[in-house]
Amino acid sequence: MSGMLKFGGKARGGGGAARTSLYLIASTGFASLTYQTLNPEHFPYSHTLNFPFNFLNGVVRSSRAIFTITSCVVDYEYSLHGLSVDSNEYGLTLSEIHLRSAKRILKLCHANKGFYVKAGQFVAAMRQVPKEYSSTLSSLQDQAVPCNFKAIKEVILRSLGKDLSEIFFSFDEQPVAAASIAQVHHALLKDGQEVAVKVQYPGLEYQMKFDLVTMDFLSKSVAWLFPEYRFNWMVSEFAKTIASELDFIQEAKNSERTAKNFINNSVIRIPLVFWDFTSSQVLTMQFCKGQKVDDLEYLRQMGISPHKVAKALVEVFAEMIFIYGFLHGDPHPGNILVSPEGPGGFSLVLLDHGIYKQLDEGFRQAYCQLWKAMILMDSKKIQQLGENFGVGKYSRYFPVIFTGRTINSKSVLGRAMSPEERKYLKQEVKSLRMEDVSSFMESLPPDFLTVLRTDGLLRSLISKLEAPQRVRLLAYAKCALRGLYPQESSESGSLVIVVLSRFKTGIRYIQLRLLLEIMDLVFYMDSTRRSLTTRLGQVASSAGNLVFAAMEGSEM
Repeated sequence: MSGMLKFGGKARGGGGAARTSLYLIASTGFASLTYQTLNPEHFPYSHTLNFPFNFLNGVVRSSRAIFTITSCVVDYEYSLHGLSVDSNEYGLTLSEIHLRSAKRILKLCHANKGFYVKAGQFVAAMRQVPKEYSSTLSSLQDQAVPCNFKAIKEVILRSLGKDLSEIFFSFDEQPVAAASIAQVHHALLKDGQEVAVKVQYPGLEYQMKFDLVTMDFLSKSVAWLFPEYRFNWMVSEFAKTIASELDFIQEAKNSERTAKNFINNSVIRIPLVFWDFTSSQVLTMQFCKGQKVDDLEYLRQMGISPHKVAKALVEVFAEMIFIYGFLHGDPHPGNILVSPEGPGGFSLVLLDHGIYKQLDEGFRQAYCQLWKAMILMDSKKIQQLGENFGVGKYSRYFPVIFTGRTINSKSVLGRAMSPEERKYLKQEVKSLRMEDVSSFMESLPPDFLTVLRTDGLLRSLISKLEAPQRVRLLAYAKCALRGLYPQESSESGSLVIVVLSRFKTGIRYIQLRLLLEIMDLVFYMDSTRRSLTTRLGQVASSAGNLVFAAMEGSEM
């Protein structure tokens, strides 16, 4: 068995920006020379790398990034020069530049790998960036060339203080998964328990600091050249996110806390942590089998309904957001497996608990209030909450962002906008500038950014599972009410006041739940009607073909 170890047992006018762009290009000259003589792919994750090599490797990666972003800046500067912002030509040209720039950045992420792939995925999940960027970068997969096994062994020895033979009965040299910051190996402990061992690549902390400094510099440079394109908020959030992901001790704690929150939920499974063999760079956990959640072929082969999987998945994350306020921030397909074992014919295995967000309790309650207001179409309350969130006039776009309705919509939650609404919204959105988007995103509290990003990833998964977005809307609405009313009914005061408060709260809760259940029933009836219509159409088509064939036969 080769590979298995076994042991005994806004744009500025031409001049200034153009000169700055040229200066930035000049700064990459050293990169071109260095890249010819020092390609980092020749030295993959070597544990023997010394400071000079690490430094030069960082310079190469950073120079490549600077060259790419400079190319984008020059493209924007010269392609848009002389065009009127209000003209149709400007809009079409801007979209073309967005797409070209997104492709350049995609190429950069593939070349630099590591944290750049993570950054690209982070941007792709933000639905508030131009769609050309989010759609292009969404193709990024967090995969990497595996680290050489000798370096992996040394990380384990250094982290756990023991050789592999002292801990494991067998350890597969070939990883079952290799991502940008770590790779996972299948192994058996001495007592025969099957485990997954996640090992962090050596030298990542230094590389992370170098890359983050580069990203920060580039975002500030772009903001200086184009004041309306301000992405410092995104770099700041990404830096916080990636730093927490490098601490495997914290990841283990996150997984145990989530397991405790969902201890009574038989649909969700969280791998057990083996603390004796876990450190800040090595995480040993229960090995769980399953396929990626978006593998439709596998789901159908196993007789598992993709619609039910989507519903269960969204309900889990809705509880995280609205009830527990402790949110898994990276729900991409590789982190969620579907197992055919479970009371309902399947279960969801939630992996990779490195990126989590503890939502502020005040934010959690306000976010529940926002969803209640969107359910009841209470525009005044939405605008009031928008003031609390710090976004002011932009709060009118909350219903559009989350529910696909305008703030003055009269349509039921989950229903498409009327033609009149679409026409009005199109005119309103056309008046928005990138400056407005930047101001909106900068004004949002950090917790809101996390929720937006997670929501974007969930929407993508729901679409891949071919389920309607109403599944998400109804799950969010129900959990928002569950998360809101217990807090409202627990206010201190006299016994009579508390009892009356709880009674009123109970009545309001029942009324809203009844409204949601009616929506759910309407949704179910609509789905059933569509399914029957499709089947009847198929039957009619088959019958028509038979009649046509019979007629042809009789004529012969």
